[in-house]
Amino acid sequence: MIARIWHGVTRAAQADEYLDYLRATGLADYRATPGNRDVRVLRRIEGERAHFVLLTLWDSVEAIARFAGPDIEVARYYPEDERFLLEREPRVDHL
Repeated sequence: MIARIWHGVTRAAQADEYLDYLRATGLADYRATPGNRDVRVLRRIEGERAHFVLLTLWDSVEAIARFAGPDIEVARYYPEDERFLLEREPRVDHL
C-alpha cells in the first residue's frame, strides 16, 4: 500500500467552507478512483490559517496515476482551489 500526502493552507475563517468544498471535489474523486483504499483529512487551525493534510491510501502506483495523471508527484488542483488556498504546493509526498 502507498500513502499519498498533500498539504494546503487556507484562511481559518474559510476552514469549514473549504472542507465542504473538498468533500464535493477531491475527496469524492479520490473515493471514486479504483485502487483508492481510504481518504483522511486532518485540519489544524493556527491563528488566522488553517492547515489541511490529505492522506490517501492506494493499492499501487497505477491506481495513483488514475487519480493524479502520469506524473504522480504533481499535486492535482481544481479550478476553485484558488479561491481558498493561500499556498499551492506543487508536489505531493508518497510513502
